[in-house]
Amino acid sequence: MIFDASFRYILTLSLIAAIGGFLFGYDTAVVSGTIGQVSELFDLDAMSQGWYVGCALLGSILGVTISGRLADLIGRKKVMLLAALLFAVSALGCALAPTFFSLVIFRIIGGAGIGMVSIVSPMYISEVAPAKIRGSLVSLYQLAITVGFLGAYLVNFQLLEWSVTDLFSEQKPWDLLFHQQVWRGMLGMELLPALFFLLVLFIIPESPRWLVINQRADRAERVFSRLYPDRKLAKIKIEEVRKQAAKTSESNFELLKNPKILRPVLYGMAIAVLGQFMGVNAVLYYGPGIFEQSGLSGGDALFYQVMVGLVNVLTTILALLIIDKVGRKKLVYFGVSGMILSLLLISFYFYAGTHLGLSSLLLLTLFLMYIFCTAISISAVIFVLLSEMYPNKIRGLAMSIAGFSLWVGTYLVGQLTPWFLEKLGPTGTFLFFALMCFPYLYLIWKKIPETSGRSLEDIESYWLGDQKDQHNSI
Repeated sequence: MIFDASFRYILTLSLIAAIGGFLFGYDTAVVSGTIGQVSELFDLDAMSQGWYVGCALLGSILGVTISGRLADLIGRKKVMLLAALLFAVSALGCALAPTFFSLVIFRIIGGAGIGMVSIVSPMYISEVAPAKIRGSLVSLYQLAITVGFLGAYLVNFQLLEWSVTDLFSEQKPWDLLFHQQVWRGMLGMELLPALFFLLVLFIIPESPRWLVINQRADRAERVFSRLYPDRKLAKIKIEEVRKQAAKTSESNFELLKNPKILRPVLYGMAIAVLGQFMGVNAVLYYGPGIFEQSGLSGGDALFYQVMVGLVNVLTTILALLIIDKVGRKKLVYFGVSGMILSLLLISFYFYAGTHLGLSSLLLLTLFLMYIFCTAISISAVIFVLLSEMYPNKIRGLAMSIAGFSLWVGTYLVGQLTPWFLEKLGPTGTFLFFALMCFPYLYLIWKKIPETSGRSLEDIESYWLGDQKDQHNSI
């Protein structure tokens, strides 16, 4: 299947959906290059700066809360279209915002787009991908997020370079966007990928599984026939989805009262929250400050953070290539074990590094080891698992619940990390992150089945008790 027309079609659909991940990463990271300029222009105090950076998270929580239910009601494609529109409106609005209040409103609108794509993009990919390569294709979404981060850093750097030249001076309106107030250009550049995402979404079909669930078998058959060239196989897939859906006749919210359905939903919430408390976002968001606490200058700290970002991208590519061959659980066992070791060593570095005269290069090595282990395990696996472990009929609602938990965890880590660093110091903070890895490992080991190579209908049958887990007994 690797080079045939159906694979190329599936890959195209997956890449288009993954653009949502790029916008997620760009929108999240671009703000880092604008804080100083925005604070100076609008005379922001520390609290207002925090609100400017964090307000998008409020939008993300709102977006993730409604997107799953919307995806079940109106379809995956329409919700991605709505998210693309929100990204475009946010980018244009931020670039032209006359007041700080309006800037915050448009940041919240962009945050809603982030929340929506964080649920619907990986869900769409999982529903069009064949079981044997589903993990790799859903991992494209996580890769796109890391590329979005890197893209935002590069755009910020380049626009800042241009702003001190005469390239755009006295060329209205470019003078304002790229010379006088270059932060507007940084935020506004998101408009280009957002419009591209909006346009290419019109050429992809609705999820065939959603079409079957919503009694649109003719359209579903046309889509499945392109995903599976064998027309007989396409009809078999439709019948599998229809039969599986027939086993759960209750409404979405009534299904959540079923212990067999509620169980994976609760497990998904748990791994989404715990994953945030294992330190990855603390390192990505507060890395420069943490490096400076080790004695590095600000410039060196930023360079080290760029290295962290590059390792994150490259390791995600590696994870994408092996996740279906190795399996989700083995990647987690390997990666989280490495995270525990590297976190303990980082904690020890801050405890004894100055006394022993340890090099800052050693700290960078330990951080890169930690990022490698994270990117190849929990970061690569989380969206794959959440997109495939729920029944077809309530996948949107269940992913919204898990996604809401993930964003709440992200918010708590973002708020608590500075407090941890102040009260516990880097030594205690990284020790805490290491300890939080153990309950995550336990959940994956004892409560989550191996989903690699299994169809979404097989996974649903497992949770409903129709099948034994062939990969891991629970």
